[in-house]
Formats: sequence, structure tokens, C-alpha cells
Amino acid sequence: MLGPVILAASRSDKMRKLVSAAPVTKPVVNRFIPGETVEQVVPIIEETVGKGLEVTLDVVGEDITTPEQAAHARDAYLELIERLKELGHGPKAEMSVKLSMFGQALEGGHELALANVRPVVEAAAAIGTTVTLDAEDHTTLDSMFAIHEELRKDFPQTGCVIQAYLFRTEADARRLADAGSRVRIVKGAYKEPAEVAYQDKGEIDKAYVRILKTLMEGEGYPMIGSHDPRLIAIGQELARRAGRKLDEYEFQMLYGIRSEEHIRLAAEGHRMRVYTAYGTDWYGYFMRRLAEKPANLLFFVRSMITKN
Repeated sequence: MLGPVILAASRSDKMRKLVSAAPVTKPVVNRFIPGETVEQVVPIIEETVGKGLEVTLDVVGEDITTPEQAAHARDAYLELIERLKELGHGPKAEMSVKLSMFGQALEGGHELALANVRPVVEAAAAIGTTVTLDAEDHTTLDSMFAIHEELRKDFPQTGCVIQAYLFRTEADARRLADAGSRVRIVKGAYKEPAEVAYQDKGEIDKAYVRILKTLMEGEGYPMIGSHDPRLIAIGQELARRAGRKLDEYEFQMLYGIRSEEHIRLAAEGHRMRVYTAYGTDWYGYFMRRLAEKPANLLFFVRSMITKN
């Protein structure tokens, strides 16, 4: 029950100011967001890759209200790509983008988001890496999938995200599980109405397994986004049954959560990618991480109590 409350708080300006002003907030946020600039996150990239892991980078910030802000978000990713080029890590460091940052919710937002994300995808391809389009709330998904389909015409390695708690996702997975596709499956972190999404955790988990089975049996490249030990084990078994080699799928987890599990999976020969966000507009991202995992909220509250 805490998740919906926290998600509502993520959209509250009052809560944003309260949390941002708390003296212990920044040290706790650093558990999930290791920096605000490209240069601050470079050591994290180097450390992660040095451990035999891979990384996907997200420049956080979704409250875009003008085309100029959307262009600024595009430029932030282009700056990141230029720095990744200098590091020379290739596909070990890819990017995740939310189309809301590229102006998707503005007037003419579909065309604007496509125009802004295309040069990012093109620049990523030029340095040997790629981009995954993150899923947001259900009202944005038709646009996201259409942009994904358009980008794949020239950049077939462009990935996308699907969310297990949505009723539509099983059909989306069947459509997306084709040769060359890259699909990350997650449970879902947005507050969605009962008309479009499962509300019960058990039902969400069952849907996740059904969808992952579809992806594993398809011809694409599944990316298992989960920290749930049971789903990770099921993912390994489904991959084995589908006859997949260890480099034909991957696991993805958030920076700062279950770090020892990152290392364990990589040591077993799995591809393990760490989703790493950075940027100044961290509040919405931080609150969704709390909503996804109540233990994260307890960690935050305990930190505030012990530091005050």
C-alpha cells in the first residue's frame, strides 16, 4: 500500500521541497544516484566496467515544459556520448532515455520527441553502443512504441522497455520478440488504474513470468530487469529451457541495490548491466525507487532518524 502514496508524493511540489531540504537527503540519495554531472559519474562507469559488469546510463529529469528544455535534455545525452567515446567502453556502456524528457508531453510532442531522440540514437550507434527507450505511464506507450519502431528502421539495435503489470504487455511482448529486438522487462513503477494494470503483487509476478517466457522463446534479446531473487532464478531456468547461451540475454539491476548480486551473476558468466542514473533533477527518480521497494523507504527514514 505504500507504493501509491510514495508515487503521489513524487508529484508533490511540497514534498519535493521538504525532502530536498532535509539535511540527510543527499547522502541517502547518493546510494541511488552517484553524481549530478558526467564527470562525477565517470569514475562509477570505470569502476562498474572494471568489475566485469556493464552499465546503462540515465540522465534524470522528466518535468519538461518547453521545447527548449527538451533540447537541453537531448544535448545532455550528446555530451554523455562524447564522454563515453573518450572512455572507449563501447556496448559495455549504453543509455536509457525517457521520451518525456525529449518533449513527448508537449504540443506536437510525438514528433518533437522523435526529432530530439534520433540524434542521440545516431550518435550512440557511431561509438558502438545503443539506446533503450524507457517505458512511462500507460498513456505514453503507443507513442513510445511508434518511435521505437521508427528508430529501428535505421538503428535496429534500439531497445525498449515493457512493464509486466499492464494488461497490454503480453501482446506487446509477442509483437516485440522478433529477431534483433532488445526488450527490457520490468514489473512497473507508475501508479496505474485497475482498468489497465494488475494491482496484486502475485498477479504481477505471474504476468512477469509469462511475458519473460515469451521473450526467451522468441528471437530477440531479453533484458531481465528485476532484483527479485525468485524471478532471477526463473529467468535463468527459462533461458536454459529455451536453449539460450549466456550472452543471449542479460540481467539489469539498479545502481545501489543488491550490489553483491551484480557481482555474483557476472561471476557465473551472465551479462549483468547496472542501471545508473545521474543529474540534478533527481527527486522523481528517487521517489519511484522508494515506491518500488518499501525497504528503500525504511532505509531512508532510518537514515533521517539517526542523523537528526
